[in-house]
Amino acid sequence: MSRRTPTAHRNGVRSALRGMIASRNEIEAAEERLETRKSGCTAVAELAPRKRAQVSGVLRSVRLRPTTEVPALEAELYDGSGSLRVVFLGRREVAGIEPGRRLRLEGLVCYQSGHATVYNPRYELVPRPGE
Repeated sequence: MSRRTPTAHRNGVRSALRGMIASRNEIEAAEERLETRKSGCTAVAELAPRKRAQVSGVLRSVRLRPTTEVPALEAELYDGSGSLRVVFLGRREVAGIEPGRRLRLEGLVCYQSGHATVYNPRYELVPRPGE
């Protein structure tokens, strides 16, 4: 009969937990990609610079960007294929823009420091599937 050492047991548990978390993240990403396709939007991974695009996804984070001149509310939109930086210039807050909220937006895509970014997009708050 083989005995597992406490260290081997802990490593096995950690490995199983990592697998469950990765699986959950992968499932959520696949669901987001499906919603993007269903809504007829462009995937973040396929955005071209200097082109108008419609994108949908979930806001992962929202923060007030500290500047001395013009306030800017910055958010990260995730669609399962990647993240898009969304910036509302001259705004300290925007109604409905909060983490966990689903959005569909349209705007001109540019790349700032290697990140796809849209400034002052037109946006629509969208209910989560099943709501």
